[in-house]
Amino acid sequence: MGQGRLPARLGLACCLLLLGGSRVLGSHGMARGPWEEEQGPVAEGGPWGRAKYEAVKKHLGAVGALSKQYWQYLVCKVWQEDCKEEKEEKSHPRPGWTLPLVGQNYLEILSAWYCSFGKCCETGDCRIVNNITGLEADLNGQLHGQHLAKEVVVRAVHEFLQSPRPEKPLVLSFHGWSGTGKNFVARMVASHLYRDGMKSECVRLFISLFHFPHHKYLDLYKAQLKKQISETLQVCKQSLFIFDEAEKLHFSLLDAIKPFMAHYDKGQRDYQRSIFLFLSNLGGNTINEVALDFWRAGRAREEISMEFLEQRLRLELQEPAENGYARSHLLKENLIDSFVPFLPLEYHHVKLCARDAFVARGLPYTEAALDEVARMMVFVPKEEKLFSAQGCKSVSQRINYFLP
Repeated sequence: MGQGRLPARLGLACCLLLLGGSRVLGSHGMARGPWEEEQGPVAEGGPWGRAKYEAVKKHLGAVGALSKQYWQYLVCKVWQEDCKEEKEEKSHPRPGWTLPLVGQNYLEILSAWYCSFGKCCETGDCRIVNNITGLEADLNGQLHGQHLAKEVVVRAVHEFLQSPRPEKPLVLSFHGWSGTGKNFVARMVASHLYRDGMKSECVRLFISLFHFPHHKYLDLYKAQLKKQISETLQVCKQSLFIFDEAEKLHFSLLDAIKPFMAHYDKGQRDYQRSIFLFLSNLGGNTINEVALDFWRAGRAREEISMEFLEQRLRLELQEPAENGYARSHLLKENLIDSFVPFLPLEYHHVKLCARDAFVARGLPYTEAALDEVARMMVFVPKEEKLFSAQGCKSVSQRINYFLP
């Protein structure tokens, strides 16, 4: 038995007190003293009588044996390579016992619970959950004013994870003004694909100005970035890489990680599932102009189609400019699968964000309070005052004014 398994098995032994605890209790739930094993038979005229004593003793012995079998069963579920007795049982079954159905169900739950903290699942990767239903439900309930982002992200992630042999990693590029929900969606994707969310070892977040602040160290950054991505891919069958402030990434950094986003080789057997999310303010002005034109024409923002807006986004991003996208090979080689537009948020969207912030902190709210929070925000353009200049970015801080 490995040294690391002894503490783990001791921990599981504690859990089994739930199953075998009855072994140290009498039939009336009273603690059993040592008299049952150390003293001789109870006198015929004792308080229980011999018949009842023998019945209880027989019951305790049966529970003890069953607890041992529970333990063996659980060990076989968690450490299958050590399950010699179970293999012997299959070839030479012991007559007279089968694990009760209730016990089997209970141990299935217990072993699943234990596996959530370890690496004993059949897939070998218990940290992956891929809860697309939950992702869609939370985006519908918590992401406001972004009908295009909801649709594109859910569909793209779902289709990618369902594909038995994807041709390449999934690469999505989020675009829009600050505070419109790009970071929110990226973190929500992480929390629904991995049990540990952003803390998962399979999720890596890179912030341009924080991780790669000095251009004179680009060669060092490229080596470190490629190493971190390679190490994550080796550990995880499914990885998520998030690049915040992607417009500030030097184009040479984007080109350095380009091979990780390219099409798989035809002879490659191990199809690792990798998702790359780039979050950028680029294209925000184009997106806002389209939204404003629809509003001025009296059309609902929900009428804005992905085809119409994505085409404009691609044209803007391809224009020569001081941004990594235009100068890198990501666009030239069509490695980005979808450009996801995040529309500017209007007054009623800000009120919904304020409501969510109150609820998240367990605070009561009124419509008047929500209106007051929304009025604190700056709205543009100057004439229409239609869109929140900061989206919902500072809403949660502004409800501090309502604390007692």
